[in-house]
Formats: sequence, structure tokens, C-alpha cells
Amino acid sequence: MKLLLEMNLSPEWGPVLATVGWQAIHWSTVGKATAADTEIMAWAKASGYIVFTNDLDFGALLHATGAHAPSVIQIRGEDIRTASAGMVVISALQAALQDLAAGALVTIDPRKMRISMLPLRPTSL
Repeated sequence: MKLLLEMNLSPEWGPVLATVGWQAIHWSTVGKATAADTEIMAWAKASGYIVFTNDLDFGALLHATGAHAPSVIQIRGEDIRTASAGMVVISALQAALQDLAAGALVTIDPRKMRISMLPLRPTSL
């Protein structure tokens, strides 16, 4: 699995995710720190990466566009440091591997994981 760590996540996630054989790169190594979320999403899709973030805007983009890719992982919670959340994230992602490969929005918090398959449908009022 290839993961793109969005700017708001620490590069420290890379080595943690590598312990289970996943490739993780930080956006700062491939693009500008000021890049728009749409640019990050386009790069991830074209390069075959899954976006890993704690920014809800990426999920909102999937909702707004109805895109089939890229998959997005959102980590939620007050403490998203690798020392605190690393094992929770790894366990959740191992459980969601097939869904992420097919196209999914995966939201992880300390108590639960939610998976929404892509494309996401806009919520009607």
C-alpha cells in the first residue's frame, strides 16, 4: 500500500507505517506545502497513492466530486501522534485493505473505524 501523508500529519508516520511494509511519503517531499487540496488529490490519484490526513476537507472533496479515487484515510481525535495512535491506525488499515484498494473513505478514531465506499453520494436535504 502506498500512502501520501498530507501536510498536517507528521513525517514520523512514514517509518511507523513502513514497519508493516507500507510505503509512505510526506507531501513536502513531492509538492509545495501551500498546494491546494485538489492538487494533492490529483497527484495521489495519478501516482496511485492513498491520502492519509486529519483534514476533513479531503472527505468533503470526495463527497462534492463523486470521485472514485483516490482513497482517503482520515484520522480523528485529540492525540494523533504516532506513539499514541500508531497501533490503532495500523490495525484499522489492515482491516480495511481491500476497501482501500477498491476505493474508500476510511475514518479512524480511537474507538471505532468507519468505511464509506467510493463514490460518495452527496447528501440531499
